[in-house]
Amino acid sequence: MAEEPLSSVDIRILEQIQKDSSLSTSDLADRVGLSQSPCWRRLQRLKDEGYIKGQVALLDRHKFGASLMLFAYLKMTTLTDEKRAEFLRKIEITPEILECHSLFGEKDIMLKVVAPSMEWYQKFIFNVILKLPGVVDIQSTVTLTELKSTTAIPLRGSKAL
Repeated sequence: MAEEPLSSVDIRILEQIQKDSSLSTSDLADRVGLSQSPCWRRLQRLKDEGYIKGQVALLDRHKFGASLMLFAYLKMTTLTDEKRAEFLRKIEITPEILECHSLFGEKDIMLKVVAPSMEWYQKFIFNVILKLPGVVDIQSTVTLTELKSTTAIPLRGSKAL
């Protein structure tokens, strides 16, 4: 089944659920100018076609003692396929690592990590990060203030253009 192109109504639906995925179908329909049944069908199609990967609750990390946000930049050795798979498994099962990205440039991997304190993070470096397969160097950046944080992707083009 071929995917239908996104309509302006589809875009409005996606924008609204990026702001609040807990909206009832009735409330969502009101916000995008549809009746409830067509809105539900469009929402189901957007899920079925993979535009919507999942729906989650965003928690305040500070309420759970994760007051620090850090970025760890890793330099890696060349890994075998098995070691690369082991590295990814260990990243996946470590809840304090929120994101992992491969990089183009001087460092190979960037990790986004939450931590309760610098002392905790120092132990985390030695007990977890430096024990990951292939890690030969680490450089960390500690954020001072979170100026912007969003999970919403822009759906109507860049305002900079």
